[in-house]
Amino acid sequence: MQKSISLADLRKEYQMGEISPEVLAADPLLQFQTWMTQAIEAEQPEPTAMFLATVNSQGLPSGRVVLLKEVNPQGFVFYTNAQSRKGSEIAQNAAVALTFFWVVLERQVRVEGRVHWIDEAIATAYFQSRPRDSQIGAWASPQSQPVPDRETLEALFAQYRQQFEGQALIPKPPHWGGYCVVPEKVEFWQGRASRLHDRVLYNRQTDGSWAKTRLAP
Repeated sequence: MQKSISLADLRKEYQMGEISPEVLAADPLLQFQTWMTQAIEAEQPEPTAMFLATVNSQGLPSGRVVLLKEVNPQGFVFYTNAQSRKGSEIAQNAAVALTFFWVVLERQVRVEGRVHWIDEAIATAYFQSRPRDSQIGAWASPQSQPVPDRETLEALFAQYRQQFEGQALIPKPPHWGGYCVVPEKVEFWQGRASRLHDRVLYNRQTDGSWAKTRLAP
């Protein structure tokens, strides 16, 4: 008989680093880029994976993992189908949250802000840089909608593959594009011993600058 595992007894002592408001960059986007580079160099699996939380017009939350594709001075960019559940909820409520967890570095980053649709030309350029089958998949999948079986998806994929056969460039679907999360708050978390973790919160000020505050763990 397999021995049961008590989840309440699982523990890990964090001791890989420390942070304080004084040592972090003045701009959280620059600090994030530093941490992202370090996560990649540390060979963190899927370092760009981020948990995206959205809220619909009834105030009900939902979440899923998506991939970060760019960090720029405005914010955090990802791409998706605007007709998906997350796209629909963003259209109802532009306030979203992101969470990154880099376990190999014992670090977490939380982002709260508002999201907007990015320029179509930028989204098109990114779409056409993707592998061809991924482009076809964006046309074939009625994302978040019920489908009767796997065969239906495969038939749709085959249909669009045939439709675009011989075309050097596949057009971007009108319902597919990019979103930029413009942050209002960014929190950096570094695991520490005895659960006395370091937390530093950035709050955007009315003049566009950032104020840093240490938070209790």
